[in-house]
Amino acid sequence: LFVHHPIPIDINQSKINHRNKMFATKAASMLLRRSATSASSSSAPSAAISALRNGIANMRLMSSDTATFDLTGSFETYNLDTKPNDTIEMTREELLGHFELMYTMRRMEITCDNEYKSRAIRGFCHLYDGQEAVATGINASFDLEDSWITSYRCHCTALCRGGTVESILSELFGNVGGQTMGKGGSMHFYNKAHNFFGGQGIVGAQVPVGLGFAFANHYNATPGKDMQVAIACYGDGAANQGQIWEAANMASLWNLPMIFCIENNHYGMGTSMDRHSSHSDYYKMGNHIPGVRIDGMNVLAVKEGMRFVKEHVGSGSGPMYVEMMTYRYHGHSMSDPGTTYRNREEIALTRSTRDPLEFVKRTLIDAGFADAEQIKETEKRIRKDVAAQVKKAKLSPKPTVEPHLYEYVYSAGGGKEQNEFPPHIRMPDFSKSKNY
Repeated sequence: LFVHHPIPIDINQSKINHRNKMFATKAASMLLRRSATSASSSSAPSAAISALRNGIANMRLMSSDTATFDLTGSFETYNLDTKPNDTIEMTREELLGHFELMYTMRRMEITCDNEYKSRAIRGFCHLYDGQEAVATGINASFDLEDSWITSYRCHCTALCRGGTVESILSELFGNVGGQTMGKGGSMHFYNKAHNFFGGQGIVGAQVPVGLGFAFANHYNATPGKDMQVAIACYGDGAANQGQIWEAANMASLWNLPMIFCIENNHYGMGTSMDRHSSHSDYYKMGNHIPGVRIDGMNVLAVKEGMRFVKEHVGSGSGPMYVEMMTYRYHGHSMSDPGTTYRNREEIALTRSTRDPLEFVKRTLIDAGFADAEQIKETEKRIRKDVAAQVKKAKLSPKPTVEPHLYEYVYSAGGGKEQNEFPPHIRMPDFSKSKNY
């Protein structure tokens, strides 16, 4: 992973306004109609959020309230005869579940920020706050058999795909209770049971690996049935890498169920897309490969858009490019203040007009699914739960030399024990190591 010092530049205000007007957040006008079969319950939607976090997109949640929302203007398509629907129907439990998951993501990433500054978390740390609708919407449209790989900005994706705040923070603290037993850290989460193959520490390196998952899904598909899809998420800064072009060529040649998902947060590390890419309509980058651009700050648009993409790709129609128009509030990583290549006014404007969490809150209220007081109580409960899980994560011990140092060096069934000491490993000299 290469890090550079961004060159301070003046922000062109007209470009800022253009980006924020690309997809106007319109919660009040989104509600088309609502149906209610009985009085709604104010209980926490634990079944809904559990289903959503486990990637069970097709679970039929029982609900006393449903509403239909307008998504007009949330999509742009390329080389397609069809497009995502301009409406989406949501139950109260589904929308509350999305909000709970997104708010948990936000609180977790804010906690990571604080713990990093207190030096409890070390090394690389890339935060996802501002982009929560993307991971939540993708997860809501996928199921557990679909393969997902992403960049090093992967904490929240790990949370979607079966993780917990405790397991994620424990990993960031370098403790054995972490999702990869304290060995991976911020950039290398992994959950095979949920077909989440982690973050990649090298820019763009996840895309060819994601193509391998697409090939496997194509190879293992049942004739006559839709294939499971594979998605590789990467940022606008990686979009022009040669390995991605090669992967796209192979995906098209072999008609693989591959989704190339660009999370366009407008700044590749510390350089605006206007300065680092001659082609900034990323959803059109696949040449003849079709594409769709989605409002990545609107979880409903992401969910409907990705439902459409999954059906298209899984049906054997070949790969697709997806561009999520989103925004990150933090800098590229914790070592980047994020204000040398953009100004604070731009960040504040995005927070006030396009924040994905505020959008969901307004949508819940406008649909009559919850009132402001209920939302505040939900936020309070989640903050308390996140804090409790962080405390548990800190109690987890550090990895030890035996068995953790060489555990899983050898694969299972390979003729050697997984915790067998490999003779070629040189043990550390702890007398020369500084204990942090």
